[in-house]
Amino acid sequence: MTKTVTGLFDHYSDATSAVDQLKAAGISEDDISIVSNNADGRYKDSDVGEDAGTGAGIGAAVGGVGGLLTGLGIMAIPGVGPVVAAGWLAATVAGAVTGAVVGGAAGGLIGALTDSGVDERDAHVYAEGVRRGGTLVTAKVDEGRAAEAETILQRSNWVDLPRRRTAYEGQGWTGFDNASEPYSQAEIDAERARYAGRASAL
Repeated sequence: MTKTVTGLFDHYSDATSAVDQLKAAGISEDDISIVSNNADGRYKDSDVGEDAGTGAGIGAAVGGVGGLLTGLGIMAIPGVGPVVAAGWLAATVAGAVTGAVVGGAAGGLIGALTDSGVDERDAHVYAEGVRRGGTLVTAKVDEGRAAEAETILQRSNWVDLPRRRTAYEGQGWTGFDNASEPYSQAEIDAERARYAGRASAL
């Protein structure tokens, strides 16, 4: 039986480290996905066709990709803004984007997570976390390897999801809204500083 293991990261470098460690542990690249806020423009769109290997609607990303995941590309998610993404989750979201469904990309992100067994309340926090500058890493693994995969994500400095949900709700947040304005880089920087300073207190 397959289980989806998911981690949210405040810093892209932590997320990419987690991906590298998952791959080193023998988890297939085909079963790993990454969706990261790209408000800082760390990756640029090379405008190579509509299909960059992760689904129609994602333009290929160039610049410093290295050996992260094949098919890394850029797209825009309503309420989140530009993201760099690769893998099965990205393909689902890209399909929603090109399907011209109202709110389809956001629904695709949350829907893909819930369809693979992620609690819907958690999926909303994950989507909001990406909106606020975070990076989501997901891996589909055999149930017997789920604990190992979770340990890899956790030791890569993943976000404590219940604490982050409590922090968001303390600001009046009730759920991800794809009609929200994407965060600016200044807002993302402030958000990261907030949690870096309060990590032990949350």
